[in-house]
Amino acid sequence: MTGVCGCCGALRPRYKRLVDNIFPEDPEDGLVKANMEKLTFYALSAPEKLDRIGAYLSERLSRDVARHRYGYVCIAMEALDQLLMACHCQSINLFVESFLKMVRKLLEADKPNLQILGTNSFVKFANIEEDTPSYHRSYDFFVSRFSEMCHSSFEDPDIRTKIRMAGIKGLQGVVRKTVNDELQANIWDPQHMDKIVPSLLFNLQSGEGTESRSPSPLQASKKEKESPAELTERCFRELLGRAAYGNIKNAVTPVLMHLDNHSLWEGKTFAVRCFKIIMYSIQSQHSHLVIQQLLGHLDANSKSSATVRAGIVEVLLEAAAIAASGSVGPTVLEVFNTLLRHLRLSVDYELTGSYDCTNIGTKIIKEHEERQLQEAVIRTIGSFANTLPTYQRSEVMLFIMGKIPIPGMHPTLPSTGSGPEVNRMIQVMLLKSLRQVTCGFQTTNMLTALPNSFLDPLLSFALLEDAEIRLLVLEILVSLIDRHDNLPKFSTISIISDISVLKLKVDKCSRQDNLFMKKHAQHLYRHIYLCSKEQSSVQPHFEKLYSLLALISMELANEEVVVDLIRVALALQDLALSCEEMLPVYNRCAVHALSSAYLNLISQLTTVPAFCQHVHEVIEMRQKESPYLLPEDVFIENPKIPKTLENLEGELLFQQAKITEVLGGSGYNTERLATPYVPQFTDEDRLSKRKSIGETISLQVEVESRNSPEKEERTPAEEITFETLKNAIVDSVGVEEQEKERRRQVVEKFQKAPFEEIAAHCGARATMLQSKLNQIFEITIRPPPSPSGTITSSYGQTQSRSVPVYEMKFPDLCVY
Repeated sequence: MTGVCGCCGALRPRYKRLVDNIFPEDPEDGLVKANMEKLTFYALSAPEKLDRIGAYLSERLSRDVARHRYGYVCIAMEALDQLLMACHCQSINLFVESFLKMVRKLLEADKPNLQILGTNSFVKFANIEEDTPSYHRSYDFFVSRFSEMCHSSFEDPDIRTKIRMAGIKGLQGVVRKTVNDELQANIWDPQHMDKIVPSLLFNLQSGEGTESRSPSPLQASKKEKESPAELTERCFRELLGRAAYGNIKNAVTPVLMHLDNHSLWEGKTFAVRCFKIIMYSIQSQHSHLVIQQLLGHLDANSKSSATVRAGIVEVLLEAAAIAASGSVGPTVLEVFNTLLRHLRLSVDYELTGSYDCTNIGTKIIKEHEERQLQEAVIRTIGSFANTLPTYQRSEVMLFIMGKIPIPGMHPTLPSTGSGPEVNRMIQVMLLKSLRQVTCGFQTTNMLTALPNSFLDPLLSFALLEDAEIRLLVLEILVSLIDRHDNLPKFSTISIISDISVLKLKVDKCSRQDNLFMKKHAQHLYRHIYLCSKEQSSVQPHFEKLYSLLALISMELANEEVVVDLIRVALALQDLALSCEEMLPVYNRCAVHALSSAYLNLISQLTTVPAFCQHVHEVIEMRQKESPYLLPEDVFIENPKIPKTLENLEGELLFQQAKITEVLGGSGYNTERLATPYVPQFTDEDRLSKRKSIGETISLQVEVESRNSPEKEERTPAEEITFETLKNAIVDSVGVEEQEKERRRQVVEKFQKAPFEEIAAHCGARATMLQSKLNQIFEITIRPPPSPSGTITSSYGQTQSRSVPVYEMKFPDLCVY
């Protein structure tokens, strides 16, 4: 029998004998290295035997697992690893199938050690770059099993940590093996991403205490490398870094769903951390895809609680700050449209107090939570705007302005609870958004960046009674005009004896700035004047008015502008002296203080010694006798103002005649300086709630033409009665209807009439024009000049030959 057995052993295939020889009698001794070298050499020499070697090893491993001979299992896996590392021939595919079958067998085992052993072998396999593609290999089981290991709940915390880390490494291996192989199942499909991403986020959340320190933490200590959270973060970054343009959505959607399912938006910290990792890991040109997904998710949660919406908006804020400039994508205005829509929605929720939610019925609104959401949206709008170039920011400013309901101009936006309070809140919120967008706005050509369609409605808000809205308008204006960061130096009103200490940045006014002021200067002066006379104005309003006057002097001033600003300052002094406006004593003192502080500043900017001396003398006199006319006693917590303000004259006031005299000597326009400033009244006054329509029309009747706004001789005002107003309204409606009908007939005629009729009509008009021209030329005909200088024809006689003026020959001295 012994001879028979020996004979049978000798007849066994060589690859089986080589495989059997690598296993020692005692598994504790480990792999027989000499025999392993022989097996490897044989596999390299006869690669067609690789699949049989793999199948035989798989058979032995399955038998050892069933018999709980785990020492031999480890030896078999080590042999497989070495064969995989050594053999990259075309026949390796079948061998890999046997290998994956054995790994799967280990992962299905209940023993944690076998699961970890199988995972480690799979990771080694994943790092191998195969020479030939595989058409039939599937990794679905490995994705599911590794994801399950990531959620391990083993009793022993150390073993639980090891299993979870093995699962993370396994997922990392699957991604590496499949992401670049077009023949493999697409790892970016939702069926795989919905398992991989939540598994990673689960482990990332478990180590939330370790905040991500940098965009890519490449260096970490051994202890940190042992942490599942750190390993998860590196795996998550690698996954996102490999995502192409079309795969970003599939990678981010499970993140959004995970945050929804586990109510992680409200805490904000983890959600922000997740999206910081995403934004830093993906390719920068794909950033706008993530932002668009967040915006879409915000829309989907429009009826969620304010804390959830605020969490999404906070994440948007962080994402916008990380995104590269201009990466918001091609739909820039859609981004702002979405944010503004949710701002409006929040205002409606706050005012109505509740809304219908499909899941939980009627939802009661908490006002403070909605306010927090509104502030978050406004900050996010500013963050987005900061990533845009100047031309796009101008478009966004115009877009937001078009959303603001303006009485008499823009129609009121539709809302669930329309009314004055809704419109007011929307105005405030959108102006705050506009203030965020204009913060840091700098342009070389303000004429194109700030067109009439933006400035006119903006300035119209300065006529409203609401003090908060007027303050927001002033803040927006100073932010737009300040292009050299001079604004912080004028944040408070004070008398500065030497402005050189401010180290102001003043550039020469460019041609574009001159054109801008030529077009808009009178509007700016007018609104400064009208804002100063508002009874509801308080210290912040006057501080912003001072900043506005100072910044115009810094940024947009030429000689004509300087003259007009001085006239405005003197007009403000006259306004404070006037009793007709019925201003409170505080406001009158504040306007005096504003005028004195600005004249002190502009006198030093003009560097005319006599002007500076006159301003200095008036300020000194006020300091001695009337300190309540200076900002130091007015713009403080407890203003030191008298009960009445009477008998202000002489040396306490800035004299227009004196200023005209001293500036005229330095080459300034004395005629313009001597003319008191009077604000223009335009159709914008209809928007002001402080005037009735009758008063507005009376003012418009009295106002002079725009070409000569400061002409001293005024035409007497037409008496306005109720009948006059009634007739004007009825007539204007009738005329308007007639004009519309006439235009409609003309358009219809040119659309439907035959060509010959249209040509005859145009020809007749041309003939009529020529006849009128001939009549004009006949009127200009005069008798030719006589050589003797005497009249050659008497009155009533016709000249036999006359020469038209346009044909006469004049001496050279008469032509210029």
